[in-house]
Amino acid sequence: MFVRDPLPPRIGTLIGKTVHVHGELEFEGGLHLEGRIAGGVRSGAAPGSTLTVTESGSIEGTVRVPNVVLKGTVRGDIHAPEHLLLTATARVEGDVYYRVIEMAPGAQILGKLVRLERPDGAFGPVARAIAR
Repeated sequence: MFVRDPLPPRIGTLIGKTVHVHGELEFEGGLHLEGRIAGGVRSGAAPGSTLTVTESGSIEGTVRVPNVVLKGTVRGDIHAPEHLLLTATARVEGDVYYRVIEMAPGAQILGKLVRLERPDGAFGPVARAIAR
């Protein structure tokens, strides 16, 4: 199985390797994280917001962002109601709530995986075919 990176999001915010944020962070658009955040991360009301956490990036808190590309570490729950991509270096210590997930061999999740329903209440074509 090959995991591909989705189209790179437009980056509106960049947090570099030497930056340490303490507290809640809210953003819209694209957030590229190379540093550390001690607190929750969420996107505003804009649909399609994307959080990218690099190998050096880490978050200690709950993540609530529609699209997440994780190459680093999250110690907390992840709520990704659109798309979640976990690369081989991704580490999650918490529960993962997702609609679509891609995982590369080597990605680690220490918690539950919970699939979210679509707004129409369905799980998607695969779930419907299995249910038959």
